[in-house]
Amino acid sequence: MHAIGVEKENLNPFQIAQQQIDAAASLLGLPKHVTEILKHPKRVLSVTFPVKMDDGTIRVFQGYRSQHNDALGPTKGGIRFHPDVTMDEVKALSMWMSFKCGVVGLPYGGGKGGVVCDPRQFSKGELERVSRGFMEAIADIVGPEKDIPAPDVYTTPQIMGWMMDTYSRLKGSYSPGVITGKPLIVGGSKGRNEATARGCVFTIEEAMKDAGRVPQETAVAVQGFGNAGKTAAKLLAEQGYKVVAVSDSTGGIYNPNGLDVERVSQLKETASILQYEDAQQISNAELLELDVDILIPAALENVITAANAERIRARVIAEAANGPTTPDADAVLRKKGVLVIPDILANAGGVTVSYFEWVQNLMNYYWSEEEVNEKLRTAMVEAYRAVRDLAGKYEVDMRTGAYMIALLRIAQGMEARGWI
Repeated sequence: MHAIGVEKENLNPFQIAQQQIDAAASLLGLPKHVTEILKHPKRVLSVTFPVKMDDGTIRVFQGYRSQHNDALGPTKGGIRFHPDVTMDEVKALSMWMSFKCGVVGLPYGGGKGGVVCDPRQFSKGELERVSRGFMEAIADIVGPEKDIPAPDVYTTPQIMGWMMDTYSRLKGSYSPGVITGKPLIVGGSKGRNEATARGCVFTIEEAMKDAGRVPQETAVAVQGFGNAGKTAAKLLAEQGYKVVAVSDSTGGIYNPNGLDVERVSQLKETASILQYEDAQQISNAELLELDVDILIPAALENVITAANAERIRARVIAEAANGPTTPDADAVLRKKGVLVIPDILANAGGVTVSYFEWVQNLMNYYWSEEEVNEKLRTAMVEAYRAVRDLAGKYEVDMRTGAYMIALLRIAQGMEARGWI
């Protein structure tokens, strides 16, 4: 889901995460040794594993699993299958997961994994063998009380099912709690597929309440029409918001009077969103700069940069993707008075319902979708208000406020355990 036509700064995500930690830690007055612990993952595993492909050849794959900090509980975070996976990216994403869990108050630290591959080139059998091979390679360091993976870019509930099965076979017992985002029949949670988008929408609703805005007069643009972007667009449209533009890796469509989101979703499944009849075609870069009330970047990282931040006209940016805004762009947006609902808050709905799934697995008792969504709403609204209030108190942006809340919780956990 690369954003096509968007200028990218050459930024190392690991260094960005470290900069963000430094900024929040200095405001909190955390001792240097505490900051140093937080700036590096506790453990990073690099693995290679062979897989027999359909044509009989053997391919060797590279994969990583990073566990950032387990002061508050086992580590938690997705596994991505993508050609651009690097160790630094996985390390940074594991750190962001620590802060995401911290900001919504989950008893987890952050983890992240990835395999360097393009799963779109695989048959179903090859995808299964790669999935099982990676789980075998990392099985010693994961588990319901150690580290709980989940889906991420180009991984699916089916892949999670295969990985859970592999782990269960290795351990000799059924272990649904080792992984979340599974199919419902083997311990998945109702509401998990929509959770990232739904959580993002809950934070947007709070921001709109604070601004005194009504949905019918609020224009929304969504960059990245994958699971999170498409679901957020649907949920907002159902509430009366005017979704005026969406895009995916092929390009975007724009109609200032609003799009029929259901129709766009059907085209996404069957053909291409670019075949939507009643809209002009725009690039991903143009979508980011539209005059809208709410912009939802829901693709990959580093799409709002110093190169385009001055031209961003949205009043609110809700980051459904991880790391879509660079630090330099953040500074520009803050000066312009743009409210950025940061990724570690805006897209924390996914990990929150993953936590609910894990809890249900451990007690072997399952909730209705209504219960899951209500618990998610409570968690997201409380987290949004806590971040907003702390940001106001310290006169910082929401991202820094979110980091401060998360860092404080992790530091308190490390102190209570006698690490610092």
